[in-house]
Amino acid sequence: MEDWAQFILDLPIRGRMRVGEQAETPPYGRYFSYCTGGVFTLSEVLQKATGVRTDRYAADKLFHPLGITNVQWVYSPMNIPMTGGGLRLTSRDLLKIAQLYLNGGQWQGNRIMSEAWVQRSTQPHAKIDETTEYGYLWWLKSFKFGEKSYPAFFMSGNGGNKVVSIPALDMTVVITSTNYNTHGMHEQTEKILTDYVMASVN
Repeated sequence: MEDWAQFILDLPIRGRMRVGEQAETPPYGRYFSYCTGGVFTLSEVLQKATGVRTDRYAADKLFHPLGITNVQWVYSPMNIPMTGGGLRLTSRDLLKIAQLYLNGGQWQGNRIMSEAWVQRSTQPHAKIDETTEYGYLWWLKSFKFGEKSYPAFFMSGNGGNKVVSIPALDMTVVITSTNYNTHGMHEQTEKILTDYVMASVN
């Protein structure tokens, strides 16, 4: 199947079984069910909205203003930039994106994106479980160190990769890992974050 977006749009909508006739309203009015394919379709949505292919739009509006030049995209068989994963950036450049969001959309005194969008995208729009929520492609969770818990928003990738912003500590962290498709990959990097990185600043 070469047309990935059409394949995704043709998938059946996932239904939810319940006991009894009354359905409970989920937090924030929606259920959470992560699908990388859904995120991939954003590539075509962005292109239709902007009139520019997503990789070129990102280069112009985000990467170049941040001084990011070493970027490798993955492309579908129809040459659509993959927005659901696989984008290759250095740890330093990932850190720049996390810092941009921590700074409310500003970079070195220049406004790169609106503060309103940063706030909206890092607020919860779906509940995943008892400890984790989801914004607009940002995972939301508090990380505990000692007796305190620190709310954070972060990117989370296969292998346990994490790009984290912790506003209360004025901290951004990038942890890279190659434990792809392994059990406990995210727990391992979260332990590195709390037990070593956060411990070093407290």
